[in-house]
Amino acid sequence: MPRPKHRKIAVIGYRSVGKSSLTIQFVEGQFVDSYDPTIENTFNKMVCLNCQDYNLQLVDTAGQDEYSIFHQSHSMDIHGYVLVYSVTSLKSFEVVQALHDKLLDMVGKIQVPTVLVGNKKDLRMERVIKPEDGKKLADSWGAAFMESSAKENETAVEVFNRMILEMEKADGNAPPEEKKCAVM
Repeated sequence: MPRPKHRKIAVIGYRSVGKSSLTIQFVEGQFVDSYDPTIENTFNKMVCLNCQDYNLQLVDTAGQDEYSIFHQSHSMDIHGYVLVYSVTSLKSFEVVQALHDKLLDMVGKIQVPTVLVGNKKDLRMERVIKPEDGKKLADSWGAAFMESSAKENETAVEVFNRMILEMEKADGNAPPEEKKCAVM
């Protein structure tokens, strides 16, 4: 059995979009209903994906806005980024775009392993961001895209599994199920 790979993931987005709820749902399997603004928390979880163990360290960051100065710790030793917005908030969608730009400036790369997450999809009546808009934005970044509901425990695990695959892809280790055939 190969040794576990250590991967550090930062969860970033505007305030109250569900960064902590998504992270806690993944790590502990429970939904935290109360909103308590996060300063910064770190969670650890072992995950097995494609017969490889990963020791994940998740940095649940404080809510950011377009004027936030990125803390150096958000780029040091980070292997991938989960950028979260709320499908019920146009402001959070705009902020996540500004945060992605800042992120690239800070790490000095044109692309980093990223999963864009439209959270709170259970709030159907309050939705203002269409799934196609999130997908279009993620495509423009070369990022993966998913919608999620931390409350209904939809896709929290898939978000972080997808993040692992994006990090592996960036390392040149495309997973076997990614093989595609071309019909001539």
